[in-house]
Amino acid sequence: MARAANPHPTDGELEILRVLWEHKGATLGQVCQALRADRDVATTTVATMLGVMLEKGLVRRKKAARGYQWSAAVSRDAAAKGMVGKLVDTVFEGSAGLLVSHLVEGGKLSAEELADLRRMIDGNSKNVSRQGAKARRS
Repeated sequence: MARAANPHPTDGELEILRVLWEHKGATLGQVCQALRADRDVATTTVATMLGVMLEKGLVRRKKAARGYQWSAAVSRDAAAKGMVGKLVDTVFEGSAGLLVSHLVEGGKLSAEELADLRRMIDGNSKNVSRQGAKARRS
C-alpha cells in the first residue's frame, strides 16, 4: 500500500522555500542560482522538486515570459508551525513543555533567547490569569 504524501516540506523543499520567501518569488533559473551559492544542484532536480511542491500546495506558479514565476504558497510561520507540531507530536509525545525543556537543558538557547523566553512566559501567565478572572466573573 502506498504511503500518504507528507504535507510538511522536506529539507530540500525548505531550501527552495527559503529562496522564495527571501525573493518574494523567483523563476526556476533564479531558484537554481540561489541554491548554487551553497552547493551544486541540477536544474532538472529543482524543477522536479518544484512540481512535487506544487502538488503538495507548498508553492504556486504563474506563467511568465519564459517558463514560470514561482512563489511560496505557505508562509514561513505556517511551515514552522506545522513542522514543530509534528516534532512535538512524534518526538515529545505531544508535550511542547518537553520540547522546551530539551532546548533549555541541552544548552541550545543563548542567554538572550532565555531572557526572551522568560518574558514570553511571564506575559502569557499574566494573560492566562486575566482570562481566568474573567471566566470566574461570568
